[in-house]
Amino acid sequence: MGILRRIADRFDPEARSEPSWDHLSGINTATGSLHGTRFAENLSTILACVNAISGGVASLPAYAYRQEGTSRRVDPAHPFADLFVAGPNPWQTWPDFAEWLVASTLLAGNGIAEIRSDNAGRVIELRPIPWEWVSVQMLPTGRLAYDVTEITSLYGGTGRTRRLLQDEVIHVKDRSDDGLIGRSRLSRARSVVSAGLEIQTYAESMFGNQATPSGVIEADGKIDADAMDKLRRQFDKAYTGSGNARKAMILDQGVRFKPISVSPEDAELLASRRFTVEELARLYQVPPPIIGDLTNGTFTNSETVGRWFAQQTLSAWVRKIESEFNRRVMGSTHKLEIDLSGMLRGDPEQRWASHKIAVEAGILDADEVREVEGYAPREVAA
Repeated sequence: MGILRRIADRFDPEARSEPSWDHLSGINTATGSLHGTRFAENLSTILACVNAISGGVASLPAYAYRQEGTSRRVDPAHPFADLFVAGPNPWQTWPDFAEWLVASTLLAGNGIAEIRSDNAGRVIELRPIPWEWVSVQMLPTGRLAYDVTEITSLYGGTGRTRRLLQDEVIHVKDRSDDGLIGRSRLSRARSVVSAGLEIQTYAESMFGNQATPSGVIEADGKIDADAMDKLRRQFDKAYTGSGNARKAMILDQGVRFKPISVSPEDAELLASRRFTVEELARLYQVPPPIIGDLTNGTFTNSETVGRWFAQQTLSAWVRKIESEFNRRVMGSTHKLEIDLSGMLRGDPEQRWASHKIAVEAGILDADEVREVEGYAPREVAA
């Protein structure tokens, strides 16, 4: 960096100068994670939890509302509304972007996207930035700067670093320790995640390296090599394979088949893996039935589980996203709302029951319900 640049930076601490190389190490100390976040997704429970939350948020409709005194109205002319339809960038639809943003936050504790505007200041693009490319700096002004090193990307990463200022990014955070950057849940519960990975590694090693037969063949006397090979071939031909399942055995000359049951150690391993599923689901506040663990799930409580997931898990993430977008891109006259009632799209009975209540209470009329459902207003008879 030249001397003129250093002098300029003293008077303009928010200048987009080249950051110190001290901040460009490959380890993100903010998350404190020794395991890569992507590696943690080798645990199917973590992958399922992240998919359930990020996919759930991505499935919800989003609207740009204009505030009109004490009321509000959907504003399809707002520049940001175009991003819901055309997508926030050339490579992602809005659901793709929302899913990526939430998944990044769930795994790394932070989700970052660059805000790109035209000459009039209108938002025209939201460009996702992987958290591992980012180093966050506190400027003398008290504002944050995000130094981004694009190693390789669709945008043609050059390895050079560029600086984005606080108002130029969307930054969704998981719970923070310092109020500035989020901390990954994987690092907060490192022992739980490590135990799950170790159990899985042990299971892979056991099944990959240990021969555990379903039973043994015993004989009263010693069997020579030729007789043993002949017995093995006859046994394989008569009793192995799906076509020979459950066939009655006929053994002679003092030969007996002795089955081998699951050992106590193997049974304990299976129990440990089931317990790990519950622990990791608890880490992300996802009810086990949502991620496919139906040990305690039934058809009678599935509706309650889905409602709990929406109210206790998804609503918190929806609120985080709405607040960040409203602060950064929507302006003082508009608000972003992600509609949780969109979860009723797969439950037409409950959805129409809700419409009926709204009409009977005078909250909506029939044409407004038809508009919500995508129907044209009813024609008035002449």
